Amino acid sequence: MTDETDAILSLLPARLKEARRVQGLSLDAVAKLSGVSRSMVSQIERGESSPTIATLWNLTKALQVDFAGLLEEQGSAFIEVLRAADVPQIEARGTGCAIRILSAPEDAGMHEVYELRFADGGVLDSQAHRRGAREHLTVIEGVVDIMSGESSERISAGDTARYAADVAHRISAVGAARAFLIVKNA
Repeated sequence: MTDETDAILSLLPARLKEARRVQGLSLDAVAKLSGVSRSMVSQIERGESSPTIATLWNLTKALQVDFAGLLEEQGSAFIEVLRAADVPQIEARGTGCAIRILSAPEDAGMHEVYELRFADGGVLDSQAHRRGAREHLTVIEGVVDIMSGESSERISAGDTARYAADVAHRISAVGAARAFLIVKNA
């Protein structure tokens, strides 16, 4: 192994332990979620055992952390940039509504961020997401009507609405509009 590989692997135990701490999980809980024995998890966190790729994969899934991110050199000098032309878009959802995905792929289902651009009268209809899902919508330009279940509100530029997304919900533009949408626990 190279010195760089050794340095990265030496950080692995602390990164796994920190990920477990952030999730608020005990060794027993991680063992149950990952299928890796409690003693093996403990040995890996103490740097006394090197995990196989399969074991590491199971641990990262249980801890909901990015596999590659655990092995990458991390530092405050790293900035990930996604240029405007490369931002993925969701097509054929709603009418008169363009949706740009601003969140990282690994955040899907947990904390999703979108930019919404509505043409005059554009609509985004959504079915209920999983139980407990919530949306936070901030209007940047224009005016939109929001319906969540039986509730409705009209909000304007600068306003933020937070509402249940585990029921059918709709965002309708009154004229052209632009907004940022955060979906939690989609």
